[in-house]
Amino acid sequence: MKFTVERATLLKALAHIQSVAEKRNTIPILANVLIEAKENCIALTATDMEIAVVEEISAEVAAPGAVTAPASVLYEIVRKLRDGVSVEFDNAGDDEPLHLRAGRFATRLNVLSVDDFPSMVAGDLPHAFSLKASVLRSLIDRTKFAISTEETRYYLNGIYLHVAPSDLGEVLRAVATDGHRLARVEADLPEGASGMPGVIVPRKSVAELRKLLDEAPEEIEVALSGTRIRFAIGAVTLTSKLIDGTFPEYERVIPVGNTRSLRVGKKDFSDAVARVAAISLERSRPVKLGLSRDLLVLSAASSDQGSAREELDDNYVSYDGEPMEIGFQARYLNDITDQVEKSVEFLFADSAAPTIVRDVDSPSALYVLMPMRV
Repeated sequence: MKFTVERATLLKALAHIQSVAEKRNTIPILANVLIEAKENCIALTATDMEIAVVEEISAEVAAPGAVTAPASVLYEIVRKLRDGVSVEFDNAGDDEPLHLRAGRFATRLNVLSVDDFPSMVAGDLPHAFSLKASVLRSLIDRTKFAISTEETRYYLNGIYLHVAPSDLGEVLRAVATDGHRLARVEADLPEGASGMPGVIVPRKSVAELRKLLDEAPEEIEVALSGTRIRFAIGAVTLTSKLIDGTFPEYERVIPVGNTRSLRVGKKDFSDAVARVAAISLERSRPVKLGLSRDLLVLSAASSDQGSAREELDDNYVSYDGEPMEIGFQARYLNDITDQVEKSVEFLFADSAAPTIVRDVDSPSALYVLMPMRV
């Protein structure tokens, strides 16, 4: 195998895939990248057996072939090469080392057998549709903060992507929850997606996919089965196993009788929360919201540091419900309000019941937040 590739092109591809390769894995081959030289291009593949990322880039191929090399080492070498250089790869096959040359720099990398490199791309994916990259970015960005990190409830460790009914027909819905907060975001159902099964895309796959979407073309191709999902993003393809579990009936935790409405500017509210929460370094310390007609009083207290309080009057808030007090963890409040553009609406029932949070200007998103005792 022998080929030459531009350093910038190679570096960009390695940056996409090297984070997928396992650096501390008991299976050594998973720390390697598979390099396949074809006619006028090379394909780079990395996998951890749960996710596989493949990217094709143009190259001058003198002799086709395939080899595996340590992903993180190769990335660091290419990253430190001079800008503008061409990188030449040469491998005689079998267990011979991979030779890399760029200008006056040369190195040899030990390889592992191509035959040992696992494949995740085989198998039928019967449900396929196109989706705008901007839509998928929005679905991910507005739900990923609520993905659970609790491994015992593994079925919450991802985003539940499924077709759901709405007042205007079927929609594509993304849901994530960790038991303390829930995010539910909807988008128009793409053509061809109607019969797809509900799937749970794992947290790591969501993170890797989101990085790729920053440079994505306008349209991406999605294909899935009940066990795997594939995203084709230009020259990059990400294939992921799905979480084998049943996502809970989340609609049951979305309250329907919350009638006390508070509206407030997103920035005014989040800035006030940050100021009063600064009194305590304890992550679980609640911020208390005291509500009366067109008045919101935010307060927090710490036995070690003292207390803080801020008022937002009718210049900032609108509230005409019964007076009440309710507490929330400051970080959870800000995680949700970060998803809001301008104005946020809270719908309360009482101080102990789940609260609905909405973006006033975006009805496609709904959040649920559990209160804390104050």
